[in-house]
Amino acid sequence: MKYSEYVQHDGLGLARLVAERQVSPADLLALARARLAEINPALNAVIHRMDTIADERAQAPVDGPFAGVPFLIKDLFQDYAGVASGYGNAALKRAGFKPAEHAEITRRFIASGVNIFGKTNTPEFGAKGVTEPEAFGITRNPWHSDHTPGGSSGGSAAAVAAGVVPMAGANDGGGSIRIPAACCGLFGLKPGRARVPGGPERSDLMHGAAVDHVLTRSVRDSAAMLDAIAGYEKGAIVRLHEPEAGYLAAIETPPGPLRIGVLDSSPLDIPLHTEALAALETTTELLESLGHTVERAAPAIDGLQLGRDFLSMWFVQMARQMDDVRARTGAAANEFELDTRAMAHVGRAFSATEYMDAFERWRGYRHALAEFHAEYDLLLTPTLANPPARIGEAATPKWQQIALRPLLRLPSARALIRSGIVEQIARENLKHVPFTQLANLTGVPAMSVPLHMTPQGLPLGSQFVGEPGSEALLLRLAAQLETAAPWFDRLPAVGGR
Repeated sequence: MKYSEYVQHDGLGLARLVAERQVSPADLLALARARLAEINPALNAVIHRMDTIADERAQAPVDGPFAGVPFLIKDLFQDYAGVASGYGNAALKRAGFKPAEHAEITRRFIASGVNIFGKTNTPEFGAKGVTEPEAFGITRNPWHSDHTPGGSSGGSAAAVAAGVVPMAGANDGGGSIRIPAACCGLFGLKPGRARVPGGPERSDLMHGAAVDHVLTRSVRDSAAMLDAIAGYEKGAIVRLHEPEAGYLAAIETPPGPLRIGVLDSSPLDIPLHTEALAALETTTELLESLGHTVERAAPAIDGLQLGRDFLSMWFVQMARQMDDVRARTGAAANEFELDTRAMAHVGRAFSATEYMDAFERWRGYRHALAEFHAEYDLLLTPTLANPPARIGEAATPKWQQIALRPLLRLPSARALIRSGIVEQIARENLKHVPFTQLANLTGVPAMSVPLHMTPQGLPLGSQFVGEPGSEALLLRLAAQLETAAPWFDRLPAVGGR
């Protein structure tokens, strides 16, 4: 098989060729590695190689829907026993930290038959919507290397978009599947809370706001992988029912006419880029041509308050993550990025009562979204407020870095919290990605669908947010959109391809 043939198939297509003995797993692995060698010096998508493990698996009998298909996992919460886990952090990299056991999601990826041969880049602890960690270097967008592939699953998105693999592991605590999908022209489904496992160490991470899945070029790969990884794990807070026939079978039937509410303004009351509005218009026109009803409507939610509450949880999570790394490695302060230290410093200053007040407001967001879904099947928004940012555009300005350093030496950030800094950070940090956190805090499934390209040749996705348990409906709509406006063969010209 030539690479030109390899890239024409999705994961299920490659698995079928392996099952029919038209190609071997070793052949597919060689093609994926050759493509990685072409693009990785420019894109920096993969930061850890797993060659011996992959070579052994390529020669072993393997079952599953993706048997023999090359695959990459994200270097964040998708631990592989005995393989370095860096999480975008200098201390873990320096210590060569290797987990003793697989994450449950990794076990299920392996059981699906994929052949994991590397780990992809991520910002430090997945804390940003771009992938520019100091410890592992910048990851670039295959469509235009001066722009970001998004984050925090930016390495996975870059590798899939560049044609290294048909799909790769990703996770999403505030948009980290959907943001890179939108930046790189991929399909990205964030499953609902507890739909897929998070254990054994991080079950119900961030109260279930963070979940794992994949980034894919085809909708059916996403559906088939969800079939493979979904389901109850020991100790999970709930046991959810799956569709009787499965998600892959579900997409064979198009959805009936849907009523879709569209939000065409930023929840932070910041003007949207004209291309974000153009992406929404492209999607709306396609939906209407397919018989769906689309009208302006949105849940009654204070977007700025939701942003503050999201960041309160996020900052506390950063503090816990730093404490965990210090316990594992004896890390010094300078082994964490300045932004991470600042987030953690603010996180430690929240009282338990303040944290619980923010967490209690999540219930109000769930109620408001449920009221919206009583009238509308889905909520449609831009995935991003702007086209993919230029490399370095989202970095903290030098003057802010200088101002932060003395503040970090203060015993507490209580004065900062009282000053309204969380609101300022919410506006600044979420202004490019104000739409994705709603699905995380409410625990509902959501997806980004790649239906628009800017005149500059950059992808820009549209987001759909469903009600609890609506993964099958989202996938059915995505498959319908994919048929009506195909994107699978739309590939960047990176690496001379």
